[in-house]
Amino acid sequence: MDIKHYMQQLGQDARAASRQMAKAETAVKNQALLTIAATIRREKNALLAANRQDMETAKAGGLDAAMLDRLALNEKSVATMAEGLEQIAALPDPIGEISDLKYRPTGIQVGRMRVPLGVIGIIYEARPNVTVDAAGLCIKSGNAAILRGGSEAIHCNRALAALVHDGLQKNGLPKAAVQVVETTDRAAVGELVTMKEYVDVIVPRGGKGLIERISNEARIPVIKHLDGNCHVYVDDDADLAKALRIIENAKTQRLGTCNTAESLLIARAVARDMLPQIARMLTDKGVEIRGCAETQALAPQAKPATETDFYTEYLAAIISVKVVAGLDEAIAHINQYSSQHTEAIVTENYTHARRFLREVDSSSVMVNASTRFADGFEYGLGAEIGISTDKLHARGPVGIEGLTSLKYIVLGDGQVRG
Repeated sequence: MDIKHYMQQLGQDARAASRQMAKAETAVKNQALLTIAATIRREKNALLAANRQDMETAKAGGLDAAMLDRLALNEKSVATMAEGLEQIAALPDPIGEISDLKYRPTGIQVGRMRVPLGVIGIIYEARPNVTVDAAGLCIKSGNAAILRGGSEAIHCNRALAALVHDGLQKNGLPKAAVQVVETTDRAAVGELVTMKEYVDVIVPRGGKGLIERISNEARIPVIKHLDGNCHVYVDDDADLAKALRIIENAKTQRLGTCNTAESLLIARAVARDMLPQIARMLTDKGVEIRGCAETQALAPQAKPATETDFYTEYLAAIISVKVVAGLDEAIAHINQYSSQHTEAIVTENYTHARRFLREVDSSSVMVNASTRFADGFEYGLGAEIGISTDKLHARGPVGIEGLTSLKYIVLGDGQVRG
């Protein structure tokens, strides 16, 4: 295969499809999404069979546990894919929405209209659900998508792409609105991230190595986050029962996700009472604790933490723990060591909660809730195309509005500038 020619053709087809999608009626886009959702439910067994094929190949190839966790589908996750599309269909369509329309002294009206970005390139590892989430969000937001999944999920991604194409065509929308890159050749990624005449934004989803490569090579704007070193801070006014429940869920529900807690901070005033119980719960769940000297004194099972530990996204049954003086030190620690993804405080103190929300510089900041909620589906976005820790354009889970832009519009009645 001539990779350059193949990718250029995908780009041309996507650009043409994006023009069609930008003017597609809301009802048509919604019906396409519902058609795809119904087909996914109907073809559940075929999708699971394709996923099993991918899983067998991945296991034989020695794929690590975190990646296998992301790759695996089951009946619940297939149902969640379909439900996500149905949620997207139920959301208001932002395209064409006019805001801030104001009269100027000249008599013209100036406002802003929400419009699609155009062509979105999504590059991701494992996670076959991304194929559906990305397709759904791009369809609803009037964009075209070029999806380049990892080789480990190729069979499932192809099966999902066929269902998406069927739903698009049955509703009169162009098949090329969602294209899955058929080759697993890594050169395709290099082409995709430099096709600035056809692609308007790149969204990488995967490990830190992948995202660093994309960020370095791309000649197109990138919506990204490098890693998820998420923190839970147990305040000196925390409720122990809430803290135990939140930490258990944030760390142990799933180890391989970017919103899993990797670091725990606890206020010195409550550490003696709470930390031994929290540490026992984590140990019982098979989590290795790497802690500061005070942590080791209160939880003898803890291993000594290095400076590197406090920066690390483990994606494994390991957590770093530090005893801090209080809220000020917790906020300073988080702002230094976190990856600006998601942080949570456990507290009954309203003032402390407000300060934490205001002063912690991350894309999602939570009070008395698990970091695992940092997800487009849980936020009511229907799904997410990725999470951004950047500060321009989109931040946090990127849903429909994150795939749009605003252009200025002017309404006049013959006015000319003097």
